[in-house]
Amino acid sequence: MAVDLGAYAKPLHVPNGLERLPIGWSWGRLDDLCEGVFDCPHSTPKLVNAGPLVVRTQDIISGVFRTEQAAHVSEETYRERTVRALPRHGDLLYSREGTYFGIAAEVPEQVRVCLGQRMVLIRPQASKIDFRFLRHWLNSPVMATHIHGHRDGSVAERLNLPTIRALPVAVPPLHEQRAIAHILGTLDDKIELNRRANETLEAMARALFKAWFVDFEPVRAKLEGRWQRGQSLPGLPAHLYDLFPDRLVESESGEVPEGWEMRSLDSIANYLNGLALQKFPSESETEFLPVIKIAQLRAGSVAGADRASTRIKPEYVVVDGDVLFSWSGSLEVEVWNGGRGALNQHLFKVTSDLVPKWFYFFATRYHLPDFRAVAAAKATTMGHIQRKHLTDARIAVAPPECMERLDAVIAPIFDQTIRNAQQSRSLAKLHDTLLPKLISGELRVPDAEAFLKERGL
Repeated sequence: MAVDLGAYAKPLHVPNGLERLPIGWSWGRLDDLCEGVFDCPHSTPKLVNAGPLVVRTQDIISGVFRTEQAAHVSEETYRERTVRALPRHGDLLYSREGTYFGIAAEVPEQVRVCLGQRMVLIRPQASKIDFRFLRHWLNSPVMATHIHGHRDGSVAERLNLPTIRALPVAVPPLHEQRAIAHILGTLDDKIELNRRANETLEAMARALFKAWFVDFEPVRAKLEGRWQRGQSLPGLPAHLYDLFPDRLVESESGEVPEGWEMRSLDSIANYLNGLALQKFPSESETEFLPVIKIAQLRAGSVAGADRASTRIKPEYVVVDGDVLFSWSGSLEVEVWNGGRGALNQHLFKVTSDLVPKWFYFFATRYHLPDFRAVAAAKATTMGHIQRKHLTDARIAVAPPECMERLDAVIAPIFDQTIRNAQQSRSLAKLHDTLLPKLISGELRVPDAEAFLKERGL
């Protein structure tokens, strides 16, 4: 809907359903609220191993710039790509094209970054719009729906620069913008804190798994005289070293600690393939399950999923904490924490009565490079592995008593990552509930603050 602004020279198209704003709020165009909206150089930057960061669309899919996964460019490339504008804290990075378009993220403090090929830099005027509020507005469901009708490009999803500059923004008074941004940012911060904690915890558990079950570090420490009774080495308390033998023996799959056994992945765990869930439930059914496909595994959410009948066998129902393995396409192993759903084909649900969850999770992940090499070698359109590759993939398994005592070390670390992820999902749902209500004025700041206080946030 175009708003009649009298002498206002530029057209302003207000999102449907938001024609009326609270008293004291107003509408504005993005370019009138900003010092500038800067396009990226229309070229692919050459990447190097170290140097300033370059932001790409995949680096901001969560609305946060993931600096730890971003690529690097040379100083020369950085200078070339920052001629139009030098990104700084208080600016927003905005994806204009590709699978993940229409997403905004803040430029972190004390980080040198330049724009990738599909990015735009937005520099808000601090006297008119709070940059954190603007990020939430641009990432809101309201704007996701609005930009859907303003795309161009027959193949790639794309927003042209004039469309981005003309995006409508609901503008509360500055103090209210900051209060809204603070409420939503508090939830964002808790989610980000959990994410960082999980990176650390998972790295710890992964390192222990590799040291114990792949490199056999405690056994080699004994063999090489690097350990004496009562001492500890990094990664294992001294009292647990007695669990490890002091020699390696040959097996058909190479050396293994004495008394341990090399086992195939499919002998220690069950890899259940999903169903071909192509049909929606019948109109007579009032309940349904979201269909968890590879796309949902990547996103970690059932948002936008197809629907399947609830009348499927219980083993094909996925719940939080289940280990899923996409054996086709992406070849990823994740602990699912996106809500209850139905297991689709091209995904394995991995379970075991023989070894702990962390063990088959890391054992499967350890073999991913081999699986991906197999898939790449045979791929014509979408690479995949077969069950025989699970049989060929082997891992050292300790005797039950030893495994039980090692489980007492790793399980608490691994289980905490699951709890953190589940808490983050609850916080994200709360964030997604509050965001459209706050930025549209349907829910006012005092009521939102009281709502969060009741929940201990």
